Amino acid sequence: MSKIFGKWDVSDVKIDDLGIKQYVNLESVLLPNTGGKAVQQFSKSRVSIIERLINKVMRSEKNTGKKQKAYNIVRDAFDIVYAKTKENPMQFLIKAIENAGPREEIVRLKYGGISVPKAVDTSTQRRVDQALMFIVQGAQRASFKSKRRIEECLASEIIAASRYDVKCYSVSRKGEKERVAKAAR
Repeated sequence: MSKIFGKWDVSDVKIDDLGIKQYVNLESVLLPNTGGKAVQQFSKSRVSIIERLINKVMRSEKNTGKKQKAYNIVRDAFDIVYAKTKENPMQFLIKAIENAGPREEIVRLKYGGISVPKAVDTSTQRRVDQALMFIVQGAQRASFKSKRRIEECLASEIIAASRYDVKCYSVSRKGEKERVAKAAR
């Protein structure tokens, strides 16, 4: 029986989106710091989704290389999600990833020196990565020059994205990407 941060059980977490099911690893949540030992090219999905969220938190200027600080931010954010909702925060994270990952985006093709946008389907691995990135960026933008701590902002971003609130940063960025791709069809 594996528990996230020793508190929340992941056995009852359901993934409704069958596309991302194999790219979200819930088995290895006991050790959220593998140091990328399981990662080779094309095997990023073997790493726990919690560790991938922690790694995304470390990407900002303030937290670069501070894994323990990022770990504490995510742990405290999960505590806040549980305090606000009284439900498993891992289920909220999975739902937020499902709602915040763009399904379609654009690529630029060159035809005789002219750059033409073309709409393409997003791979499932990229959907999960982009969703995690948008969630963390939304939390960092909300806490920048604000009295709210990053933990509170991350918790509110996860809750808002799981409820598909279009006012939250991650869902609005998804909508923006899909809108641009629809225009490029």
